Amino acid sequence: MGEDRTILFAGGGTGGHLYPGISVAQAIGAMDAGIRPVFLCTRRAIDATILTPTGYEFIEQPVVPLVRSVSGLLRFYKGWRETQEQVRRILAERNPVAVLGLGGYAAGVAVKAAGSRGIPAAILNPDVIPGKANQYLLKYVRAVCCQYEATLEHVPAGHRDKCRVTGCPVRREILALPEREEAMGRLELDPMLRTLVVTGASQGARTVNEAVVAALGTMKIQGWQVLHLSGTEHAAAVRASYRELKMPARVIDFTPAMADVWAAADLAVSRSGASSCAELAVCGIPSILMPYPFHNDMHQRANAKVLADAGGAALLDDEKDVKLNAPRLAPILGALMNDQNRRKAMGEAAKGLGKAEAAQEVARTLLGMIGT
Repeated sequence: MGEDRTILFAGGGTGGHLYPGISVAQAIGAMDAGIRPVFLCTRRAIDATILTPTGYEFIEQPVVPLVRSVSGLLRFYKGWRETQEQVRRILAERNPVAVLGLGGYAAGVAVKAAGSRGIPAAILNPDVIPGKANQYLLKYVRAVCCQYEATLEHVPAGHRDKCRVTGCPVRREILALPEREEAMGRLELDPMLRTLVVTGASQGARTVNEAVVAALGTMKIQGWQVLHLSGTEHAAAVRASYRELKMPARVIDFTPAMADVWAAADLAVSRSGASSCAELAVCGIPSILMPYPFHNDMHQRANAKVLADAGGAALLDDEKDVKLNAPRLAPILGALMNDQNRRKAMGEAAKGLGKAEAAQEVARTLLGMIGT
């Protein structure tokens, strides 16, 4: 094997894009120590927060998301052009053997540039419905690594032969959860109580935060505590709400230690991003899923429906208004918190969808493209 062969991992802006990429990088490292992963991410603070502890090299790209206004279009065009120049330099200097797109606007430049130059390129597509960036990139890649078989229905017929149903890569520490009591200690939770985990993913979700707090405020809860991952912007308000309710709750703005979180969880209320769904499934966590309601294609709802149809989750559409959400959430949440047998059955159904070998499958796909 040669040394210092680089694979570029392009994407970022959320944990949902970065964590699967990190999982694949870990799997590749276990298979071929001669591969050097380099992440091309965004300038959002969350990217550095997530990537720095991994020890992987990362390069921030100037690209920004497209906002449909005159100033937004100008910023996008400027960032896109600067990123094109940056990627050209990186391709020339690093001579990567492959590029993996992790989804979203931060993947596009590198994947297109690689594919156009004959460098083997692939994309992760963990959502049921491919996003606009991945739809655009289909013609530039040799492989599309999908979480769900249902994705093939949303891929043009001419590109379906590129699809591999690998599952969504999950970090190795989540595949081997710590002992519950150890996790509870690190999270400063009471091991004698059952734990409701609330999460809106890496950046938090205001409407989920508000709905859960309001719903819990109408219920009589015994034997439970709340571990609420609020997002940095919402942490102070969520803490204040629980103090007002006088409810045992631990509010964390963000944690990379999701293995501890899932080890402690008896039930979750969550967004249904692809990575969240993959982690809930592989860990066998029963959940109430509130899909992000502001996407035109409602792809998070399609993700949630897969889990719900299998019996592993309850699907509750987010109406964007706490006055509408809380009264609909409360009876579902109350019923599950009071029914251990149903929670167990849902957890087992969710686990049936989990693909623990997803990172290895994507790694093998990449290494196969470069002939190792």
